[in-house]
Amino acid sequence: MNEAPLLICYDGSDRARRAIDTAVELLGKRRAVVLDVAPPMTVAEAYDSLAPGPYAFEELNQAEAKRSAEDGAEYARRAGLKAEARGDLAAPTWEGIVDVADQIDAAAIVMGTRALTGARELFEGSLSHQVAEHAGRPVLIVPPGRPTA
Repeated sequence: MNEAPLLICYDGSDRARRAIDTAVELLGKRRAVVLDVAPPMTVAEAYDSLAPGPYAFEELNQAEAKRSAEDGAEYARRAGLKAEARGDLAAPTWEGIVDVADQIDAAAIVMGTRALTGARELFEGSLSHQVAEHAGRPVLIVPPGRPTA
């Protein structure tokens, strides 16, 4: 068995949980790092920071990313992975994901996708596309499930 861990991107969504389930199904029960990458400061926080006062947005965002990653790691452990959680800050998000993949020498990056197409992808951007373009390693992009009739 390959000793390099999987890097699983997690944001608390059903798409992220589906990516974990798919990783176990396709890649087996192995070691994984479950990662949530938050922005150092959101747009709303940037506006709030214009007013006087002490701010700890980065610390709050870091703590939220870690909490989300802990939830994801717990889900991954229930699915059969030997998972640890990691919450990081980065902008753009894809850089944070690629940096962590490099740090842990991930065997592959696993992530869900919103499956945007056309103009929506152009304007909203595709995190999975950016990661796949820059990762230099395999990226398993798990699409949303098909709707049931």
